[in-house]
This record gives sequence, structure tokens and C-alpha cells, in this order.
Amino acid sequence: MNKRVLFGTLIAGALSTSALQAQDSVFVGHLADLSGPTAFVGKNYANGIRDALGYIDANGGIDGTRLEFETVDYAYKVPQAIASYKKWVSRKNMVAMQGWGTADTEALITFVAKDEVPVYSASYSGHLTDPTGKNPKTKKPAPYNYFYGASYSDGCRALVQWAADDWKNKGGAGKPKFTHVGDNHPYPNAPKEACAEYAGELGFEVMPPIVVSMKPGDFKAQCLSLKDSQSNYAYIANLGGSVVSLIKSCGTVGTDVQFMSNIWGGDKPIFEAAGAGVKDYIFPAMTPFWEDDAPGMTLVRDISKVSDPSGTEFRSHHYVRGVCSAYYMKEAMEWAKANGGITGANIKQGMYARENWVPKGLEGVCLPANWTAEDHRGINTVNIYKGNYNGGDIEIERVTQVTLPRRDDWLGY
Repeated sequence: MNKRVLFGTLIAGALSTSALQAQDSVFVGHLADLSGPTAFVGKNYANGIRDALGYIDANGGIDGTRLEFETVDYAYKVPQAIASYKKWVSRKNMVAMQGWGTADTEALITFVAKDEVPVYSASYSGHLTDPTGKNPKTKKPAPYNYFYGASYSDGCRALVQWAADDWKNKGGAGKPKFTHVGDNHPYPNAPKEACAEYAGELGFEVMPPIVVSMKPGDFKAQCLSLKDSQSNYAYIANLGGSVVSLIKSCGTVGTDVQFMSNIWGGDKPIFEAAGAGVKDYIFPAMTPFWEDDAPGMTLVRDISKVSDPSGTEFRSHHYVRGVCSAYYMKEAMEWAKANGGITGANIKQGMYARENWVPKGLEGVCLPANWTAEDHRGINTVNIYKGNYNGGDIEIERVTQVTLPRRDDWLGY
């Protein structure tokens, strides 16, 4: 063997080893709100993501490839989110990201499409569901955006569908009135027009929206406006302390309305904080609750022990959704590894490789999902619950399940 061939062989071997080492680990960025205005639920969801990523890495990674990740608390500030994203792309060769809020996720749509970085957000904005921009109402095509769960728009549509049935079942006369209540911010605004439009289709009289800050405060004035409007159903688009303040303020002024919240506005901490003011509170959920006995909850409880070895800490359904989000990404990465390597573009293709998809081990926890290259509405089924606080006991019951049609005019909206 001459030296040139030997040298070439050594170089090829070195490159092969280098490529193998590079492929032996991949990096995932994780944006979280641990200290900002949405931290009330942001901490719970972030813990689900972190524990799941840690569990995956400790249990074989992505079919043997280590899963590296970094969590950054961006405090719900868009510039910080963009700065972290750019740093991860340029310095860490990020192949995918677990994101958080609506404003930052929507601000990053063009970046992630250009860089081919799949983003799994905790924003369920309908604006993220049209990958090609074929619906004229789509603000911007979002080919690299995914989330686990129904969109805010579909969640609200399911609630007004329940409300229409509730009105009939109670023998309501005339048109029921519907009001959107939330801050003037991308997150509460995401479903506002879409849901109001559907409420109108179902026969509701849609009242002017009422603006309520996402920060806790005294909302008696807004509650009086709601009372004066004689609304029958109010959709709460905020979360956390703001929701608690709203419920208490409306209780003080005697507002008689059926509250329905988005998925972040209904959970055990809300009921504990609002106390006796919570009555027949309607909210959606996309997973079982911590105490439920679904088969996949065994894996969820094992994952929880990453940060709570005692296994005694309560986890909200926001935590469980974080686990689902991480595991859909994991299995898309496994598909990518078996089909050309773990790159963002291949992970994206991995999201379309299965139908009625439930991650292995999470049966009965994550709802079957279907993502296609034309439609990123992975889930169009919404479970609706009713919660009450009775003398310190929190009682939650499922009232119905709504499966929404995949209407073309609802894509990206």
C-alpha cells in the first residue's frame, strides 16, 4: 500500500470517527418561563420537559445517541428567546428545540424554517398549524412548528360547542351571549377571532371582548362590564394569578356567568388559590391527571423521579403534556437516525412517518396524533372537564369529549 493511499485511508478513518463522534450526541435547546408572568404554569411544563429529556438520555438516548440539552429561563421576554435560539444554532448545532410562549414562538417562525430546526412549543396558537400557508388567513407558513395538543382555537371551539349544548340542555331561551376575556397579547389573542367566528356560527351573540391583564390585580371593573353585558358564557384566555384574581373579583361583584378557560387556566393550583369562588368551572385537558390510572402513567411517574426520587411530588397535567411533547420529538429523532441521520430536516420527516401516533410507553396518556406535511394540527380532540372546590376538596369530572372537523378554513387560524 503506498503512502498516499494509506494517508487517504487514515484521513477517511479520522473523518469517519469524527462524524461518528459528532453523531454520538445531539443538542436540544429548551426555552422556559420560570420567573416571568407565565411561570405559574411554566414551571410545571418545564419540569415535564426537563425530566423527560433527562430520562431519555439516561435510558439509551436516541437509539444510543446521547441527548444533550440546556434549559434557559427567558422570563417570557421575546428578545431573550431569540438570543438563546441564535446562540444554540450557531454554537451548539441545535437539531430541535422545546419552546414555550406564543409571542416568542411566532417571532421565531421564519428563523426556524430557514435553519430547519423543528420547534415543539407549549404555545398552541392556531397560527402555527399551517405549514404551507395554503389558507389565505394564515399569517405566515410555519413548516417547522409543532405542538402536542389541540390548538387554542380548536380548544375554544370545543368549549363553545359544549356551551351550545349546555344552553339547550338548560332550556335557555334566545341567543346565548359569549365573551372573550383576556389580555391584549399574542397568547390570549391567538384564538379570539377564530373562536368568536365559530360561536357566531353556533348561534351565540358575540359580545365585545373584555381586556384583563395577565398580571394579577383587582378586576372588579372588568367583572362589572361582564355583568352588564349579561354574558352567559365567558372564555378566559389568561392563566395563573390573573385567573384567580378574575374569579375572586367577579365573585365580589356578583357576576353570574359560566366561566370556561383555555388549557393553561384550569388546574389544581388554580382551584386551591381561588377556593370557594370556583363553581362548575369548565376547562380542557389533553392528558390524564396525576392520580389517574392510565397505562402510560407508569412511565410518567418514572420520569418524574428524575427530579423527585421520592415519587411523592404532585404533577399537574401541564407537566404530563411536557412529557408528551418530549416523547413525540424523541421518536421523530429515532426515525431520523434510521433514515439519514438526526438532522432537523429528517426529524421533520419523522413527524409525518406515523398515523394515530402514541409514543411507546405512553399509551392512554398522549392522545393519538396525526401530523402531515400539509396540516400541523396533530390533535383535534378535546377532553372537557368541570371542576369544583367543595370545602377544601377539589372535585374534577370529565363532562364530554369533542372531536373537531379538520376544516380547511380553520387551518392556521
